[in-house]
Amino acid sequence: MVKHIILWQLKDELSYADRKDIKKGIKEGLESLSGKIPGLVEIQVNIEPLNSSNADLMLDSTFENVEALKNYATHPEHVKVADNKVRPFTKTRTCLDYEI
Repeated sequence: MVKHIILWQLKDELSYADRKDIKKGIKEGLESLSGKIPGLVEIQVNIEPLNSSNADLMLDSTFENVEALKNYATHPEHVKVADNKVRPFTKTRTCLDYEI
């Protein structure tokens, strides 16, 4: 099994209301991939960090193996969510992948 963890910071120019809506859209979009991508075991997005955090949201996902993670990266359903709901609104992305 492989864990795929992503931390994002949203763009500074986004208003509080926009940030709230964007985080909700990212969560709904990514979590909707459950059952659509072969090898994706679990996917969860946390959009309510504590004030001590320096990231705005986190993706926590689990894949059957490294190959499934590679396929996820290019899967059309994932790319659609990333291109429409994530990338336009984020300024930084930090990734950690590891085997469990």
